[in-house]
Amino acid sequence: MADMELTEKQKRLVDYFIETGNQTEAAIKAGYSKKNARFIASKTLDLPYVKAFREKRLKAIEENRIAKAKEVMEFLTSSMRGEIKEEVVVVEGTGGGCSEAKTIEKQIGANDRIKAAVQLAKRYGLDKLEDNMDGNGGGVTIIDDTDQS
Repeated sequence: MADMELTEKQKRLVDYFIETGNQTEAAIKAGYSKKNARFIASKTLDLPYVKAFREKRLKAIEENRIAKAKEVMEFLTSSMRGEIKEEVVVVEGTGGGCSEAKTIEKQIGANDRIKAAVQLAKRYGLDKLEDNMDGNGGGVTIIDDTDQS
């Protein structure tokens, strides 16, 4: 019975229930009669295969909301390269002692770009590489082995 296929109306009921959180309202929006909406919604949403469908829908919604590692890396890379724009408010003088606020779009600042580069370096392990190159960790050591006599 868990493999039962939901009707389109049942799918709409689940979707509207996820959207509103109200069983009766969801049933009415899905096309059930107002008179029986509360009873039908309660009974239908308690069915195991309907619950499984609801969990599947919720999981899909959550997966779309949460950024994946690739998306984070792409955003950090775009930030580091200055491809990301931000809106800032600037005040311009209009003459006669008056001014007006104006919104402009500009590249993110150098500090934010550096922070993005540092975050990328951490994810790729490049920050560890830098630690090994500071002084004695892998540098060249010159030894004077010429005979002084």
